[in-house]
Amino acid sequence: MARIAVATFQHETNTFAPSRASFADFEAGGGWPGFCTGEHVLEAVSGANIPIEGFVRAVSRAGHAVVPLAFANATPSAHVEDVAFERIAGAILAGLRGAGALDALYLDLHGAMVTQSLEDGEGEILSRVREVVGPRVPVVASLDLHANVSATMLAVSDAMVAYRTYPHVDMAETGARAADLVLRMLARGDRPAKAMRSLGFLMPLTSQCTLVEPCASVYAELARADARAGAWLSFATGFPAADVACCGPSVLGMGFDGAALARELDALEAKLASREADFRTEFLPPAEAVRRASAIAARARRPVLLADTQDNPGAGGNGDTTGLLAELLAQRVPSAMLGLLVDAPSARRAHEAGIGAELEFSLGALSGLPGHAPVTGRFRVEALGDGAFTCTGPFYLGSRMALGPMAALRQGGVVVAVASRKVQAADQEMFRHLGLEPARAGIVALKSSVHFRAHFQPIAEEVLVVAAPGPMAADPAALAWRRLRRGMRLGPGGRAF
Repeated sequence: MARIAVATFQHETNTFAPSRASFADFEAGGGWPGFCTGEHVLEAVSGANIPIEGFVRAVSRAGHAVVPLAFANATPSAHVEDVAFERIAGAILAGLRGAGALDALYLDLHGAMVTQSLEDGEGEILSRVREVVGPRVPVVASLDLHANVSATMLAVSDAMVAYRTYPHVDMAETGARAADLVLRMLARGDRPAKAMRSLGFLMPLTSQCTLVEPCASVYAELARADARAGAWLSFATGFPAADVACCGPSVLGMGFDGAALARELDALEAKLASREADFRTEFLPPAEAVRRASAIAARARRPVLLADTQDNPGAGGNGDTTGLLAELLAQRVPSAMLGLLVDAPSARRAHEAGIGAELEFSLGALSGLPGHAPVTGRFRVEALGDGAFTCTGPFYLGSRMALGPMAALRQGGVVVAVASRKVQAADQEMFRHLGLEPARAGIVALKSSVHFRAHFQPIAEEVLVVAAPGPMAADPAALAWRRLRRGMRLGPGGRAF
């Protein structure tokens, strides 16, 4: 029986976002379990669709012992504060030092963490754990599909595997794939060959969705290439809002046949290069998006979805911009829901007033972003909630939300779902908690880029991507890059940095 240590340390860093990640943000969890250590980790992650749970389940079924070290995950934001990074990294390292003899170490990482002082958070944590466990113990990591994979990450780890779906419905499955790699290494007594190819252009988040082209066919080919090479291949599309040298997509792989691995990586790199233009995406301004959605909704039986992608909390937004809400109200849409608008003071005021109260609100725009203003007006308090519920959709499946006081506020045909803590609007239970049924609305506006599709697309007539003002630029070329590596194209077919 092998003894395998496990830990999670995840953060997706948008270096252009308005708010940093403090240790308190990791304690809150942002839709995932809060920071914990030791045996509390296994209880916290049980039943959730997250990589560490899939890994633990797989190795436990195989009869091996799991040594839990720590779990830390915070909602995407700007840089992780140094004190938070050091405290969490310190907990992982302390757990490792006290774990006794180990046969392997698994880390559930994101791959796009930037701290106040470090461009490559994952490269740093992998380097530190390697110093503790030494060269003999295999170190394997799972990565988010949006990982910006660095040369250090590849060099210091023995193997890495990334998600293959966006929305990320295969997170636990990816943990199980990492477990397969670990167990194969332990059985063989050696390490796989590993290699990576970096691509030369940034991909907008919305074009990385695996439910549509071009990614649908690319990931299907990835699975076939796995089988041909007997390898573990990954296509990390990159997180295109991290101003660091390693930002960008890559194909990487691990396999015990190095020649076959190289052939498949070369073929995947060539395929992606030939399809660069296919990764372009249409972004609609708010007025046009609402007009188009209203026209479709007038003849449809299912709601039209509007993705408020530039204020996506899953990409560093704070969920408090009001450009799309203002447009829905201005055009007097007869049936619409918008969520989640993060505004704790307004939620608290609604609770104080009670259901049925009508009063003046000043909604949103709490982040202090230049050019942003709240939506002011008279709203009726339709429903109230405590923000505590369990998600049922494929992405957040099993996650126990703790969003603080929530309220449904109505003006005319538009209902706003207000929360006190930020989280990406990717599960219908976020609305149902307030008695709102998304399938009954004409338009549903969601502060999300792609993850919402896992639970909402099955009820949708059509999906439109909206570029309302917000901190997460839908077009990477709109960002003020400084540290990106020279020559990287700022979008498919775009200008070189």
